Amino acid sequence: MINQKTEWLDQAWNYTNRKLDKMKQLIGACFPNASFNGQYDARELECWTNGFWPGLLWLHFHETGDAEARMHAEECEEQLDELLHEFEKLHHDNGFIWSLSSVANYKLTDNPLSRRRALIAASHLAGRFNLKGQFIRAWLFEGSEGLAIIDCMMNLGLLYWASETIGDPRFKHMAMAHSDMAIKQFVRSDGSVYHIVRFDPETGERVEALGGQGYAPESAWSRGTSWAIYGFAIGYRYTEQQRYLDTALAVADYWISQTEIERVPAWDFRAPAEQLHIKDSTAAACAASGLLELAYLLEQQHDPRATHYREHAIMTLQVLFQQYTPEDEQEEALLIRGTASVPAGAEIEVPIIYGDYFFVEALGKLKGKTDIFW
Repeated sequence: MINQKTEWLDQAWNYTNRKLDKMKQLIGACFPNASFNGQYDARELECWTNGFWPGLLWLHFHETGDAEARMHAEECEEQLDELLHEFEKLHHDNGFIWSLSSVANYKLTDNPLSRRRALIAASHLAGRFNLKGQFIRAWLFEGSEGLAIIDCMMNLGLLYWASETIGDPRFKHMAMAHSDMAIKQFVRSDGSVYHIVRFDPETGERVEALGGQGYAPESAWSRGTSWAIYGFAIGYRYTEQQRYLDTALAVADYWISQTEIERVPAWDFRAPAEQLHIKDSTAAACAASGLLELAYLLEQQHDPRATHYREHAIMTLQVLFQQYTPEDEQEEALLIRGTASVPAGAEIEVPIIYGDYFFVEALGKLKGKTDIFW
């Protein structure tokens, strides 16, 4: 097993804390998504990525006790109240937003208002559950009534947390139903995954798969793969249902088979050759954190396979630190070359806030932090 306490890890940890000290001054209580020309933008209140900056601030607070980081995280959380109570702009990404803001706050400070916010968000997410198809509906646009996406696996932690917090299994049952659907409808036999599956919202019957942010319906969008690894691992953490662990491991094995040479993947594993140079560091950072989650869960069972997944995560993080951090010291972000959506032409090979979040979260796991906000 690779020694975790290597020089690079200490350097990476110091680097992230140094950068976060600067970022909190520059960004404050805004909602960054992507960095252009060295500076993070600020997104509208309903953007799905709006939990990642407060999540980063809470990670920093958890490590350092930094009062300013906590203040800005709480200011972001308070701004999100408008979205939470307006309701009509909410979609399937409540977990991404409120797990990393309100659940994080509650877990670290016992704030009762944060608990309430997260429970309201969980209730809204549960309201998107389609009983016939056993799925949580994605998005809000007309025609999306029957759409489900692999990203939603990362939102289910909010439902599991809600059931655990109030002692009512309703939310957990919906999360498990969606997970069981995803095993059947999203995960292929080789461990690769679909991004979008369309169901008939009236009958629940599967209609088709769609390419979404991947190259094509039958391709393998790399960040979708990382969502599945981590999402099913979270499901196992909460439920201890073996099928979720087995699925996470199957997808993780596919990921590793595709990234053994280059740890940071192309945006889609099955993209045409001329597009394989387009990297997505956010997928690598999320997968690394998911693989470390798997390693931790296996270690609790004294399963020797844990070493395999931990080692791959460590090597991925080492490559991210050594090759995907900016040379320009004025760049606000932690990682470069993240890719949001090639088909949409959106944020291609630029720093993206969720890449920064998962990078810091994963480094924290290597430093011994096994608790998560999800």
